[in-house]
Amino acid sequence: MDLGLRDRVYVVTGATRGLGNASARELLADGAKVIITGRDEKTVAEAAAGLGPNAHGVAVDNADPTAATGLIAAARERFGGFDGILISVGGPAPGFAADNTDEQWQSAFESVFLGAVRLARSAAAELDEGGVIGFVLSASVHEPIPGLTISNGLRPGLAGFAKSLSDELGPRGIRVVGLLPSRIDTDRVRELDGSSPDPEATRAAQESRIPLRRYGTPEEFGRTAAFLLSPAASYLTGIMLPVDGGARHGF
Repeated sequence: MDLGLRDRVYVVTGATRGLGNASARELLADGAKVIITGRDEKTVAEAAAGLGPNAHGVAVDNADPTAATGLIAAARERFGGFDGILISVGGPAPGFAADNTDEQWQSAFESVFLGAVRLARSAAAELDEGGVIGFVLSASVHEPIPGLTISNGLRPGLAGFAKSLSDELGPRGIRVVGLLPSRIDTDRVRELDGSSPDPEATRAAQESRIPLRRYGTPEEFGRTAAFLLSPAASYLTGIMLPVDGGARHGF
């Protein structure tokens, strides 16, 4: 299938590693051009170089109020257009309700929630018909994950914002989609498993609850993201798509 991605220009935040990087890689593989972001200038430059000539890195923090306009301007200046954005951020600090501090909540709200809202609003103002805004969220949108209380509090709110935005932008022909990863084999998930007394047993127990009996790969997630962002998915908007090997048992 031709996804229609050739020469389309996307911004992918938090793309120096993990799910954002995998998504950028799959977009590029189908002919898109991509601006990737991360907070560390050296890391961003190295990641962009590893992705090839159609990727360009910009060091920026999602919590920076000026980030959104700067990234869209970079896309237009570097590649001559702007067709969509995938808003991906690192997971907030783990912990339980009694453990997480006000400072951790505030920091996560600025980067995970408000930063994403700003990026989406700015993209909405700049996109034309056929444009798309994607959010990398979490399975916690539907069901809280033990030990990730801050994420459990913020991700469902972003899903609600994304759904509202899809209703508002639909008449302009702009789509809004969300991806809900669960146990994808990234550094973040390995770190979470590694914090348990027996990481191997924790992983085995998690895999036993997934119908496909394994963690997903970043490449599998990236291909799903590339499809949802592509013109091939032109009649999909307002959806929250689990990428979880069947781990969510509800409809």
